[in-house]
Amino acid sequence: MNKFIKNIIGFSLKNKGIVFFVTLLVVIAGAVSFYNTPVEAYPDVTNTEVVIISQWPGRSAEEVERFISIPIETEMNSISRRTAIRSVNLFGLSFIKIIFEDGVDNFNARMEASQKLSNVDLPDGVNAEIQPPAGPTGEIYRYTLTSPTKSVTELKTIQDWVIQKNIKAVQGIADVVSFGGRVRTFEVSVNPNLLTKYNLTALDVYGALQRANVNVGGDIVREGQQAFVVRGIGIVKDVPDIEKIIVKNINGVPVRISNISTVRPSNLPQLGIVGRDFHDDVVEGIVLMRKGENPGEVLPKLKEKVAYLNSTVLPQDVKIKVFYDRTELNNHTMHTVGENVALGITLVTVILLIFLADWRTTVTVALIIPLALLFAFILMRVKGMTANLLSIGAIDFGIIIDGAVVMVEGLFVMLAHWAE
Repeated sequence: MNKFIKNIIGFSLKNKGIVFFVTLLVVIAGAVSFYNTPVEAYPDVTNTEVVIISQWPGRSAEEVERFISIPIETEMNSISRRTAIRSVNLFGLSFIKIIFEDGVDNFNARMEASQKLSNVDLPDGVNAEIQPPAGPTGEIYRYTLTSPTKSVTELKTIQDWVIQKNIKAVQGIADVVSFGGRVRTFEVSVNPNLLTKYNLTALDVYGALQRANVNVGGDIVREGQQAFVVRGIGIVKDVPDIEKIIVKNINGVPVRISNISTVRPSNLPQLGIVGRDFHDDVVEGIVLMRKGENPGEVLPKLKEKVAYLNSTVLPQDVKIKVFYDRTELNNHTMHTVGENVALGITLVTVILLIFLADWRTTVTVALIIPLALLFAFILMRVKGMTANLLSIGAIDFGIIIDGAVVMVEGLFVMLAHWAE
């Protein structure tokens, strides 16, 4: 070991240019790694997870578990390198989480789970899908919609059809979760006496509504030198469109929805509510960042998109009001850790100067600290680690210069011995 160290020292003394060049490369590579390392408030230390959510409206938790969760779990048991499968069954909802071993690639895990899910025979009407890859620390943005004139139902419609798809288009965003508000629907209240009068059933009305609420494609009709595209437009937009739907034809006389029922705007049953400040019912959006993305790059793009929506896309009286932004937490965390790092370097330098009583030696030893930090950032970048409270804090507390101090002290002893 002593021979190895002597060889290193001898090589360094004989090739000062190479040592200086390598040091310069470390400084440049460390600076580049530092500015390109993702910055987060706290790290995501969880293993790779795949979440499957299935909806079966109107079914009990027992039926959901029996006909959805158990078949999916049985199929997912054969996935490679999985460690656990957990499920939660609620009214009309199945939540299944598949946890994998450490080091499993997120893309491959989702791909294999998707292939297995396609093999599961689920009941008709079940909508099963794999959720976007957002980790437990992916919640980076929260907002509510405000308007002095719009109802919560109208705000919910704007959230679902305008804001959500625009925010999802931002690079690095995994999903936008909506809470609160009411989902707009149309309610058809059928009169049983009129059904009996026209010899109809509720299923006849349901089938007529389902068949009429579609657009159908046709063909091309030529007229001289022109060609016209033929299509049938049946998607309903308001109450009059529904009232005109024909349920039955009796001797050439159509029986319409308006003849047997009352149609009015309504809402789906509200299963959750969000209140903020003095408002008891508001529409909230939670933005989730894709796992592994850099919040320092995603958040500025997200803010730019929100500003664009507020100024251009949304109605003038509808605004997105932000009440949680991860940027402030990231900046505060990094400021605190950076302050501790600077304080640690200063204290180490001052103590060295006091005990060594030689400014040249102090500077030489103190230079090891920034070089060690830059080299640590290079390794963090290579390993794909993020700069967060734990990693930077570990580097801060790991500023150890024992080796340099011992070597300098040994040189002092040898110089003093030779001087005698």
